[in-house]
Amino acid sequence: MNSHELLQSAIAEARLGLAEGGLPIGSVLADPSGNIVARGHNLRVQTGDPTAHAETVCIRNAGRRRDWPQLTLVSTLSPCIMCTGTALLYRIPRVIVGENQNFLGAEDLFRQRGVDLVVLNDAECIQMMADFIRAHPDLWNEDIGT
Repeated sequence: MNSHELLQSAIAEARLGLAEGGLPIGSVLADPSGNIVARGHNLRVQTGDPTAHAETVCIRNAGRRRDWPQLTLVSTLSPCIMCTGTALLYRIPRVIVGENQNFLGAEDLFRQRGVDLVVLNDAECIQMMADFIRAHPDLWNEDIGT
């Protein structure tokens, strides 16, 4: 799968989160062949776990692995500092971001560590997050610690 196809899978996860009453942020983890090895979406509202951001849920769902340095993390939204730190901890070398217009995460940390960061600024991701923030500013502000 290419970057856009992987992003579509992350968008499907984001839609699941929204349908469950949570935030529309999704993530997938792919191997070098483009096969998805794990999926996740933000579960913070659904589980009451403040650390259950899409990327950390996805990485948790991947389980114990030894191939982290060959994987690609895809997220519909620019990863926050916690999710960035988790990806850096496991030495994930490539991160694809759906959009960073509604929220700019710790992308500078990825760049400092030599991570191949691709920001697609996908119109669907931008619109989905903007609509959610407008409709649920309380949940959004709680999610990002404001």
